Formats: sequence, structure tokens, C-alpha cells
Amino acid sequence: MSLNSISLAVVITSAITFLTYAKLGFVEINSEVYKALLDIFKFYFSIVFSISLLFILFRSIKYIFNRCIYGYELKLLSCDKKDVIEVIGYGDLVKVWRKWFMLLIWLVAVCMIVTFFNFFNIYAIYISILISGYFSFIILISRCKKVKVIRC
Repeated sequence: MSLNSISLAVVITSAITFLTYAKLGFVEINSEVYKALLDIFKFYFSIVFSISLLFILFRSIKYIFNRCIYGYELKLLSCDKKDVIEVIGYGDLVKVWRKWFMLLIWLVAVCMIVTFFNFFNIYAIYISILISGYFSFIILISRCKKVKVIRC
């Protein structure tokens, strides 16, 4: 998931940087132009990476619901009859993804409060996102009545 979002961000950011360079008229590359293009790449990479991460998270949740992972799988229940939906599409997962994403945001905020002085360290941010992702699945399964864990 991380590699997909990074590679998507690199491709889109490279395209933006190239289009900016083309708009300048393909000027001769010297140290100033190179630094400016690198700054443009760095600026847009953070923005595009955030957007691509959201897109890849949404795309990967369908994979999580449709695959058996270590003998368990998540199943989505229908609203009317509490039957299991066998083939899950993106339209079925919008509401669950929105709950999972908001839960993930709140759990990262809790980690920010707990590790207030050390949170701006990149390792602390990454570890808190991983911990929040782990606990968000546990809380989502126990709180959301439409998601169940089933042995496969």
C-alpha cells in the first residue's frame, strides 16, 4: 500500500514538474533551474502523496474484504436481512471506509496527545499511524454492526 501510493505520487509529481519545466520553455538546466525544479517536486510530492494515500487506502479496503488473510476475512453484512454480501464493490464500502478513515484520524490524534513532545519525529508519526491502523480495525469490527470477522 505504501509502495503503491509512493510510486503513484512520484509519477504524478514528476509529470507536474515536467509540465512546469515545459511551460518555462525548456530552458537550459543549470544549478538554479535544477534547484527550482527539485523544490517544485518536493512541494507537490507531499500534496500528491497525501491524496494518493487516501486513494490507495480506499482501493485496498476492497482487497481486505474480498480476500482470506491468515484464515480470517472481513465480511460485510447487508442492511436488511443481515445476510453476508458475497461480492463487495466500492459502492458497498463507502460508508465503512468513511467510518474507518475517521476512526483512524481520531486514533492518530490520540497518539499525538500521548506523544506530544516527541510526535514531530518522523518515526513517532509512522509508528503512531501503524498502531492507529491496527486498533482501528479492532474497533471498527467491534463497533460497526455491518462488519464481521469470519473464518475462511
